[in-house]
Amino acid sequence: MAEFLEVLETIKAEEASVEKIYRGEGQSLNLRRRNNARFKESVAHLTGLIRNLYERGYRSDIRKFEEAMTTDDFPYLFGDIIDRMLLQNYRETPQVYRNFCKVATVRDFRTVNRFTVSGGESVLTAVEQQAEYPESYLGEGKYYYSVKKYGRRMPFAWETMINDDLDALKDIPARFGKAARRTESKFATELYVDSSGPHASLYTSGTNQLTGNPVLSIASLQTAMTYFAAIKDSDGEPILIDPVYLVVPPALEITALNILNALQLELLEVGGTTNQKLIAANWMKNRVRLLVDWYIPIVATTNGNTSWFLFADPGNNRPALEVGFLMGHTEPEIFIKAPNARRIGGGEDPMNGDFDTDSIQYKIRHVLGGTRMDPKMTVASDGKGS
Repeated sequence: MAEFLEVLETIKAEEASVEKIYRGEGQSLNLRRRNNARFKESVAHLTGLIRNLYERGYRSDIRKFEEAMTTDDFPYLFGDIIDRMLLQNYRETPQVYRNFCKVATVRDFRTVNRFTVSGGESVLTAVEQQAEYPESYLGEGKYYYSVKKYGRRMPFAWETMINDDLDALKDIPARFGKAARRTESKFATELYVDSSGPHASLYTSGTNQLTGNPVLSIASLQTAMTYFAAIKDSDGEPILIDPVYLVVPPALEITALNILNALQLELLEVGGTTNQKLIAANWMKNRVRLLVDWYIPIVATTNGNTSWFLFADPGNNRPALEVGFLMGHTEPEIFIKAPNARRIGGGEDPMNGDFDTDSIQYKIRHVLGGTRMDPKMTVASDGKGS
């Protein structure tokens, strides 16, 4: 508070000085105040102090400060500072797709091919004396995609930049960076989710889409894990799937946490003369890792709050999905338009804007693509229970 009061006294003194100098002249006194360098510096300092209090959550100090000021002392200062505090941006949801998608780089914009070779890995056949060795053949699969550009521009007037005393325009690069990350997340979600839930190009009912589309529960999660335990390669050999990622929409996060963090599981054992209830330690919390994809209900307008998915770790060499970025441009790139005007006496400043209109422009460019790959590496349910 002491620093606040000191700054306030400085502002009061500057107001009095400006008023004494310009009293009786035709120009607005408020305009004279605003154009005074020392007064502007004091106001900027005060604005920074208030912003810091807001960011640190010191509400009580802000109330004390407001009590110390009166609208009689600072009629327009209240409007310029107290009413013009710049609110913080909304918090961004985390990126989760990199846990269950393979992330790759590609050389250019041409279609890239991803080949899979299978066969020759089955259990060897016994060979009798002088008998011919049996032949084995390789099978080949192919996936392909290309990357494309995503981006936008944001123009604003030079006058807007001059009036930006709260530095709202300075966070445009940060906003563009957030937009790029959100673009990646939604793009990845659209690879495995369509408007009805599990994407029809990746999931097939009765195989990797659970029969009956059960709701997320201990029993249905056990059924999904049983699917992974039963899958085989092209030679009929078992495949190791570990670890497994459970991907759910926000609406199912609590349900998933309750399942994975339970101390014990109660299971019904079917068989013998009677059914018996089993109580077991929760093995799922060591085998299944939970991820919340906030874009599932945005992409899936139907079943978006009930669909759930299991993915094998992409490190198993045959990922279900791949997201690729252009080599040398794997991160979003932000540009500002170079000025086409030169001030007399030299010097170029992009914040001086375009020669004809004084317009200033930012641009973001992000390059990515992706494809669905091996459906064996994922299982899903739309959760509608039918």
